[in-house]
Amino acid sequence: MRDRLRIALVSPLALPTRPDIGSSIEQLVSLLAAELTRRGHEVTLFASGDSQTEARLHAVYPRSYKEDSMLWNYYEFHEIVHVAAAFEQAERFDVIHSHAYHHALPFTRLVSTPVLHTYHINPTKDILSCYSRYPETQVVAVSQYHRSKFTTLDRVAVVYNGIDIDAFPFHAKRGDYLVFLGHLIHKKGALEAIQIAQQVGMRLVMAGQTSDYFYAEIEPWVDGKQVEYIGYIGVPERNKLLAEAAALLFPINASEPFGLVMLEAMACGTPVAAIDRCAVSEIVEPGVTGYYAADIDALAALIPDTLALDRYKVRKAIARFDYRRMVDGYESLYRQVLEVRQ
Repeated sequence: MRDRLRIALVSPLALPTRPDIGSSIEQLVSLLAAELTRRGHEVTLFASGDSQTEARLHAVYPRSYKEDSMLWNYYEFHEIVHVAAAFEQAERFDVIHSHAYHHALPFTRLVSTPVLHTYHINPTKDILSCYSRYPETQVVAVSQYHRSKFTTLDRVAVVYNGIDIDAFPFHAKRGDYLVFLGHLIHKKGALEAIQIAQQVGMRLVMAGQTSDYFYAEIEPWVDGKQVEYIGYIGVPERNKLLAEAAALLFPINASEPFGLVMLEAMACGTPVAAIDRCAVSEIVEPGVTGYYAADIDALAALIPDTLALDRYKVRKAIARFDYRRMVDGYESLYRQVLEVRQ
């Protein structure tokens, strides 16, 4: 087994893949590409041309489809063309690792190179059925909860997402506001965050992408005093917002494989108050990094305990989610799938 692997990483085409992008998948792939390259592997990143990476960049499209409106109408097609470029060069690689949703799946059996698929969202019934047609495929889930969604598959590994903890500013002093960061929709629990803040009498600062739901259900509560909305923010603003908060509210309403924003808050020393759904119990350590509860009333009652947590211990406790551990997991999987093929 060779020590230096030739690895193709396929990122989604939605956004550029670079460290300063807040979108979770592109951020994770950026960290993975950088660390694998530092470890001496020959890494080719298939991403949009405006990406930034230490790896070799291969771009079919100069810009992502969210930056190039001409790609929007047929973005699914463009994603497939983008993914196909990696498989057209499959003989150059020891392993192909796709993060581009399900778009790489139909190409898997057309090449002899082993393929990993990290599926960053929950599979629908139709998608799961398609994966079941390829039993040789190595699917990777990002949490045990996520793995439980692949009910018809036998070969599903778990590699937890990771972050660059040192890239987040630690703030030892507790702030005076709660924060909600994410897409302002029902699934993310945006309205529930407001209700919790109202119950405990604390100011809530909200940031993220708006939606019809935001204008109908959230905006009427935004008064600039108890509830403040500061817009869609970049990475520096995100880091400052999280670091200076008293706690992050994560009252998730729907199925979500992971929840990277919880790690980002903890890296700043900011504890998390979350609804006990999805992978929350795998991420939040009660009494150490935050608390979780079954409903918003019970969670609101835990806010004082959440605010009292030691912020130094919060940051220290998430070492298990350091991105280098994520890379360790993927390196191990690459070698496992290569051993199976030999």
